[in-house]
Amino acid sequence: MKLYVYDHCPYCVRARMIFGLKKLPVDLIMVLNDDEQTPVNLIGKKAVPILITDEEKAMPESLDIVCYVDSHYGTKCLLDNVRPEIENWISKASQYVNYLLLPRFIKLGLPEYQTQSAVDYFVKKKTEAIGDFDTHQSKTTEYLTRLHRDLEELSALFINDEAVNGHLSYEDILLFPILRNLTCVKGLILPTNIAQYVANMAVASRIDLYYSKAC
Repeated sequence: MKLYVYDHCPYCVRARMIFGLKKLPVDLIMVLNDDEQTPVNLIGKKAVPILITDEEKAMPESLDIVCYVDSHYGTKCLLDNVRPEIENWISKASQYVNYLLLPRFIKLGLPEYQTQSAVDYFVKKKTEAIGDFDTHQSKTTEYLTRLHRDLEELSALFINDEAVNGHLSYEDILLFPILRNLTCVKGLILPTNIAQYVANMAVASRIDLYYSKAC
């Protein structure tokens, strides 16, 4: 199977996770951020992740990919349940975490930004969505204060540091990509149990963290 992704994309991380958790091989194909033609040719629109199945079918949508791989390759490893408290936390964090993340992604040396045109494309699209990158980066302390408070609330929802609710589930698929991406933020302090969870899940899912590149 092949999986077309961006490294920074949380939806792509979801799709990548299931291959790591099930120890399945997959060919990762990193797409330049301004490459519209490749995904359009595959699924008719610019979007990733895209899975090319063993039957050569192109499948978009991260959770559809996760469900397909979990259901068709070996014993299912994910429980379907997602607690409302986790959904609410993700919804709350989504109101501001991109202010921390988007200005930093282009500084990490990621494969989707290996050309200046790819960087320019990303900056134009995302500044239209969230505003000036430098302005948001100048507010890092303000955003981190809010995030650290919210992370303490999240910490209380963790059952253990191997899986959020004590067994691998869609809670992990939804939550880990956000926490993983936050490791690119210099000054981030994760509660002890969440920090251990992020480290454990990175190994289990074969997803690199960004601590060494944090800015």
